[in-house]
Amino acid sequence: MTNPRRSRAAGFGAAVSRRLLVRSGLAAALLAPWTRLADGALPALLAPGGRNRSAGPSGDAILLGTSAAFTGPSGGLGIELYRGAMAYFSHVNASGGIAGRRIELQLYDDGYQPDPCVENTLKLMLEDRVFLLFGYVGTPTVTRVLPMLKKFQEEQIYMFFPFTGAQPQREPPYGDFAFNLRASYRQETAGLVENLLSVGRRRIAVFYQADAYGRSGWAGVRAALERHGETIAAEATYRRGARFTGSMRAQVEILMRSAPDAVICVGAYAACAALARDAVDLGLEVPIANLSFVGSENLVNLLSEGRDDPEITTRWLVNSQVVPSYEDTAVPAVREYRDLMERHDPQIPEQFASDDYRPLPRSFVSLEGFLNAKLMCEILRRFHEAPSRAGLEEAVFSIRDFDLGIGERVSFGPDRRQGLDRVYYTVVEDGRFAPLADWNNFAA
Repeated sequence: MTNPRRSRAAGFGAAVSRRLLVRSGLAAALLAPWTRLADGALPALLAPGGRNRSAGPSGDAILLGTSAAFTGPSGGLGIELYRGAMAYFSHVNASGGIAGRRIELQLYDDGYQPDPCVENTLKLMLEDRVFLLFGYVGTPTVTRVLPMLKKFQEEQIYMFFPFTGAQPQREPPYGDFAFNLRASYRQETAGLVENLLSVGRRRIAVFYQADAYGRSGWAGVRAALERHGETIAAEATYRRGARFTGSMRAQVEILMRSAPDAVICVGAYAACAALARDAVDLGLEVPIANLSFVGSENLVNLLSEGRDDPEITTRWLVNSQVVPSYEDTAVPAVREYRDLMERHDPQIPEQFASDDYRPLPRSFVSLEGFLNAKLMCEILRRFHEAPSRAGLEEAVFSIRDFDLGIGERVSFGPDRRQGLDRVYYTVVEDGRFAPLADWNNFAA
């Protein structure tokens, strides 16, 4: 459960930042690129009197550290991922915790921006002394943190289950410092391309966020097309942080010049909803596909609010997902998720609450957060003695053919740091995303 005494307001706080950086000797490092940190600076801080690589939880709590988007145009992603995780963590805490220890989260808002995420992570490691990092949101933020974990690898601070399917945390030189549950963007984009090509949609354009996330998805689409002798028909970009109220007409016009058969979007819900809206207004009526990161429910809500004819803007949407539908109650983990979300009703942390955002009863993002938390607790239960960072890898690697309750078993090992591989496909029916049963009926 979130500890209100530990949770800080968004933005990290200039005074707190200054005090932390002066005390840690890292002030100069953040005035220049953080990678210029002197060798051994952090290990020295975490030596006697601080934490070291055998560090583990103290007292009656296991503290996990999170930096994520809780505010801004992508704030719904961090909020829903957190709420889903808290539904399971609250259940575990109410049942006595993990060997008598409660799960607590230390939360900071980074607004889906890399620099605040770096600052937040330093604070989580140095001042809050979290046991591990959990539930980060986004490629541009995660890719800035991974080199920190590598540089100070002796401290064995690992990142668990970030909400991103990008490659840097899945391959050298940073793959050893993160564990992933979800399928990758390569797998999502490959599946979308394969299915679109199978129904004759060969001229595929890409709309993507101009950063590490967008480029990761763009590269996945390009690679999948190349395997079939095809190339990207056209591409258009937008800047991270774009809002739904902004115009994407220029991007739609760029794409339309190539007469695409489909568009694959690699972005967040506000920008992708704006593109779908303007595509309809300008007469681009082709399948518009989004990756799981987009936040499907928030996407549909933006396109539907205030419209008498929402199906016009949503009828061509097709989204890939990395978890099953939360409407499929034949799936045991989905039943458990629905029950615990209703029973515990996780709230938005008070410091991030806003009249501009209403929590979703259920969503693909919160279901993913729920599954993340369920597996995290199973890993913590695998310690033979008191949890320690030194034993984290061994605990993770003991997860072999674990039944998470979704019909796909989870395994980890030294050469496997991603638990799941399956990708699902969904389209909008009655104002919400539902499983896609037949690509031919949808897009042929």
